[in-house]
Amino acid sequence: MVYSSALPPNKLILGIDPGTQVMGYGLIEVTGSKVQVVQYGVIHLKSYSNHAIKLKKIFDRMIQLIDEYLPDELAIESPFFGVNVQSMLKLGRAQGVAIAAALSRDIPYVEYAPKKVKQSVTGNGNASKEQVASMLVQILKIQPDPKLHDATDALSVALCHHYQKGNNAKQGGKSWKAFLTDNPDRVSG
Repeated sequence: MVYSSALPPNKLILGIDPGTQVMGYGLIEVTGSKVQVVQYGVIHLKSYSNHAIKLKKIFDRMIQLIDEYLPDELAIESPFFGVNVQSMLKLGRAQGVAIAAALSRDIPYVEYAPKKVKQSVTGNGNASKEQVASMLVQILKIQPDPKLHDATDALSVALCHHYQKGNNAKQGGKSWKAFLTDNPDRVSG
């Protein structure tokens, strides 16, 4: 007779709060309904004046994180619509580079609107960064650090993804490998 472990499989979710000055990242491990923080931090990009170099730094750091922790999924905050079109375009590029890094390692991704993330974590879609961080201190038992609001924002994106379990999210969720497997007729030799 073969016995199997009753422990549910764990899932690693990498959350990203994209930015061109500071990009936050947070990795959580989910086992059943238990959530624990694995790692979180920020990528400082202010010292680079060239936007292309910033994008390369984002890609390189994303690849490092992915290769080190081997997350199962990427959850990323979608760009918000602001008044400054140039800033929005740069933010979209930063988001795209992070997504490309995940796809290069066959990691599916899901985008979440900022209001959806805040609503999911705090119950208020208009919550401030401070309110989000305060709620994460309670939920995830992390130490508060005002210098790491971008990192706590990234943790909130990962936690939102866990809470949503893929519902009501803008799915980009399939890797290229899964897409090709599901659509063999769309591949030309």
